Amino acid sequence: MAKLIVSDVDVNGKKVVMRADFNVPIKDGKITNDNRIVAALPTIKYVLEHNGKLILLSHLGRIKSDADKKELSLRPVAERLSELLGQDVQFIPTNEGSEVQAAVAKMQDGDVVMLENTRFQDIDNDFGKRESKNDPKLGQYWASLGDVFVNDAFGTAHRAHASNVGIADAMKAESKPVAAGFLMEKEIKFLGNAVENPVHPFVTILGGAKVSDKIAVIENLIPKSDHIIIGGGMAYTFLAAQGHKIGKSLFEEDRVPMAKELLAKAGDKIVLPVDHVVATEFSNDAHHEVTDGVDIPDDMMALDIGPKTIKLFEDTLKGAKTVVWNGPMGAFEMSNFAEGTLQIGRALGDLQDATTIVGGGDSTAAAQQLGIADKLSHISTGGGASLEYLEGKELPGIASISNK
Repeated sequence: MAKLIVSDVDVNGKKVVMRADFNVPIKDGKITNDNRIVAALPTIKYVLEHNGKLILLSHLGRIKSDADKKELSLRPVAERLSELLGQDVQFIPTNEGSEVQAAVAKMQDGDVVMLENTRFQDIDNDFGKRESKNDPKLGQYWASLGDVFVNDAFGTAHRAHASNVGIADAMKAESKPVAAGFLMEKEIKFLGNAVENPVHPFVTILGGAKVSDKIAVIENLIPKSDHIIIGGGMAYTFLAAQGHKIGKSLFEEDRVPMAKELLAKAGDKIVLPVDHVVATEFSNDAHHEVTDGVDIPDDMMALDIGPKTIKLFEDTLKGAKTVVWNGPMGAFEMSNFAEGTLQIGRALGDLQDATTIVGGGDSTAAAQQLGIADKLSHISTGGGASLEYLEGKELPGIASISNK
């Protein structure tokens, strides 16, 4: 199905409801990483430069009770966005009712209003989780505020919420334009092409703790990838499936049969560690050493890939034209076990004429720590959404902006 992009829609003098992903880390009322706000700026600036009136919606964190509201208000986001834009962003401390309608009615072309956290709608009402369960009346209410809906929140594209699918459905029911923002368009372009039409050689790099989180990704990408590099905690389930000794390393015993099936299906496409940095316990201060080979002593646990594995993975990446990386190669949060992840990041940054796509918090952090973010083709803003897209699933937030 065809999708409109914000630049396909006339926003001049129009009220534009935009679903952004401002789910940023906040500590003591201060934003500690504003990447997701910065990522939304191209779409925001386009609307403002074309004389639209911008009404911003986003969630922030998980709201379980009234006690969560103080720490999870979007007010700091509005203040940071105001600084980035160099203009006032009017923050409304609610997202429904007369205060919202009054503020929207007073808007002039080029104004920005940000409503309070959409997840505040998940408590204290008869419907239950109105936002997360996609209460159609809530979607209709938010849609009624505007003339156009722009969805730029890829991070929630795998969820059918009132603030994405609900608004889109209500807008389309009234024949109002529904479009993707520039960030959403970029995510669809890079991740979609990587999954559906990659330039070969195509290498997938998967890390992180659990095989169970990425079984569907591996199954979907086996026929499409030339190689699938597996590191991190999930590698030890595969090594156990091959009969190797893994000591005290993290693994999922109940997933060993599935790992055997995937290994049989993939043939020599799956590339696993051949040595490890092992430690006596899960601590940055623990005694650690490098194993001679694949097997791990009974009293040790693997916390990173070793130098031989780094070389093997680097060699596997040489000449790659499409690379998707999701997940760290070890316990990246501890400096003594971060080298494997950092070296893989360096190898990606050194690739020539390749499309390189990074997703997942630790992989993204590694790219930023190395200063190679600008060398990569795309850093995905969606964790769960990226994984489900790589699994080949249709994401409701993307499907809802399709125009039949």
